[in-house]
Formats: sequence, structure tokens, C-alpha cells
Amino acid sequence: MSQDLLRHTLAALAYRAGKALRGAPPEFAAYRTDPTGRTPVEILAHMADLFDWALSIVNGNQTWHIAEPLPWDQEVARFFAALQAFDARLASEEPLGAPAERLFQGPIADAINHVGQIAMLRRMAGCAMSGENYFVADITVGRVGMDQAAPRREF
Repeated sequence: MSQDLLRHTLAALAYRAGKALRGAPPEFAAYRTDPTGRTPVEILAHMADLFDWALSIVNGNQTWHIAEPLPWDQEVARFFAALQAFDARLASEEPLGAPAERLFQGPIADAINHVGQIAMLRRMAGCAMSGENYFVADITVGRVGMDQAAPRREF
């Protein structure tokens, strides 16, 4: 797996995460389906932690930290900042401190899963987002912040 494919995956993740996070009402952050499940803001904090961990892996000093969730808007910003820092590191000429396949199977695949959880929780909480044909979405390598292209084909 190449770093280019990893970076495209991050751009697709950012696009989908942006769609799942944008426009969520303030009360959504604390929505809970049962007493043992994570809230959306807890899931989002975990996603930011995943990319902090991924960055530590590629830099050769693997560390895991569980951050206390911030308020929703701050946690959204922290997630995209962590994603941008990881993407910038992948774009550099420095060698990775781990195989690309392992980075995909660990933190990246985990984060993809969690974007789906947030999307599902939005529907359960009564604030569903529109579906979209992601195959035609304008996803660009390096665009991994909250500011994403407008959807091309929603349904």
C-alpha cells in the first residue's frame, strides 16, 4: 500500500467525517443509546486520539493517550487538526516508522468505522444527514480539514 493511497483514504475519511459532523445540533454531542455506549463527542475524541497515535507511530515513538473529550466544536477542530498533522507527515519525504498496511489496518480503519457510528447515531438521535453517492464526491488528496467540497449527488 502506498502513501498516496493512504493520503487518499485520509481525504475520503475527512470528507465523510465532515459530512457526519457538520450541522449536528448541540445536544447531539451527549446523545447516548444506552448507559455503556460512547457519546458522539467521546467517539470523536477517540478518533482524534487515533490520529495522534498514528502520528507517533510514523515518527517512531509510539504513544497512546486517551484525551478527555472537549466541547463538541473544540473536539471537531482537534480531530481535523490531528488528521491534518498526520496527512502532512505522510506527505513528507521522511520514511514511515511502520508499514503503510499496518497504519491502515489500525488507526485509519478504526476511524473509518467510527465515522459510520457517528452517522448512524445522527439518524438514531433524529438529526440524520443526507445520503450521498461518494463515488462521485470531490475528494482531493491533502484536503483533510473541515472545509470540504460541496456534495455532488445527495439523496
